[in-house]
Amino acid sequence: MVKRLTMVLLGYIFVAVILIPFIITVLLGGFSMEGHIPVVEEVVEESPKTVATLSPLEAYVVGVVAAEMPASFPEEALKAQAVTARTYQAREMKQKKSSEVIYDVGQAYHTIEEQKEKWGADYNTYSSKIRKCVEETAGEILIYEGEPILAVFHAQSGGITETAENIWETSVPYLKSVDSTIDKKAPENKAEKIISQEDVWNQLSTIKTLQGSAQTLEFKILERSPAGYVLQIQVGEQIMTGREVREALGLRSANFSVEKQGDSFVFITLGYGHGAGMSQYGASFLAEEGMTYKEILEYYYQGISFQILE
Repeated sequence: MVKRLTMVLLGYIFVAVILIPFIITVLLGGFSMEGHIPVVEEVVEESPKTVATLSPLEAYVVGVVAAEMPASFPEEALKAQAVTARTYQAREMKQKKSSEVIYDVGQAYHTIEEQKEKWGADYNTYSSKIRKCVEETAGEILIYEGEPILAVFHAQSGGITETAENIWETSVPYLKSVDSTIDKKAPENKAEKIISQEDVWNQLSTIKTLQGSAQTLEFKILERSPAGYVLQIQVGEQIMTGREVREALGLRSANFSVEKQGDSFVFITLGYGHGAGMSQYGASFLAEEGMTYKEILEYYYQGISFQILE
């Protein structure tokens, strides 16, 4: 009898101590088969991913790089372009004593909408790439004797960049000719443009009064710079600069030759742009060869140093 009572008592204890808590736990959904330990699941609400807002200056630089240099170029070339764009703007802001970005400073600029239209399905890829290059050079500008430099650039040279005084008749110590033979690999480095003699006459007549007629018009190159750019050219009886002829006729550069063929003139140009400062294609090719953006900038702008804007 005692043994039987003992067994019954033990049964009650089992039910009260083990079975009932087990049933309650299962009903409440807190039982885990892993180690038989009740698990409390913590719901963590994930914060939405945010993108840091760029300052007005850095946002401007993104727009300039997007407009001025192919986004397919190597990152080090894009970084070099970002620094030149920022420097150009910093110089303008300082000269005009402006605390706000000045958009009309001679640099192309693309809004986000224009970037989307330009790149289409590649917008996210190219936009992120350029933004990364801008952020990694944030605040960085080029200076000479403590002042932001005139950070001019061009698409490609004819093999040698041009010195500033041959373009703007003003000597700039950091804008000297440097070898850029690598530019000759750029697309359409040597290009041909055929213009009718009537159009040549009409366009050049807007600069100076020409004598004779379109049919009798002749060219004679009088002087070239060491970099190959035309400094002076005789047009009929008038003397013009290569830059004047280039701009009037829409030539790719002032590094050109010309000959008459029938009732047209054939212009052969080398490079694209005024030729001073950084060559963009040169920067791309040098980046592909392993040069950093700082090395590229130090190569094209002589004697400059770097500074971070405060």
